[in-house]
Amino acid sequence: MSSPAVPVRRSVLGTWVPVVAWAAVIFAFSSLPSGSTELSTWELVVRKLAHVTEYAILAALLCRALRRAVPAIVLASLYAVTDELHQTFVEGRLGTPRDVAIDLAGILVGVVGWRLWRRRR
Repeated sequence: MSSPAVPVRRSVLGTWVPVVAWAAVIFAFSSLPSGSTELSTWELVVRKLAHVTEYAILAALLCRALRRAVPAIVLASLYAVTDELHQTFVEGRLGTPRDVAIDLAGILVGVVGWRLWRRRR
């Protein structure tokens, strides 16, 4: 007979491992030094869309883990601020309030997407 704690532990791991893994992916991307100072318009657009996508995924994973949107928004937003702070220590990178705002847009996209997906289930 199995212990009831085992399924709970697996559930917690299955819920939070994706959140932590995705946060690590974001951290890894933020740790890459920037080699160019001048970006073309398309490069800039692609980078900003990457911000939106990264944080949309993070917010959706947090919504899944927490089952509530507001705490997920708060945690993802705090992570966005710390991510931008982290970038100030990376060669050629800047941490900017504009990027936090772009991350927040991604967070909102992720929360709306999660809510729509949950509604269809």
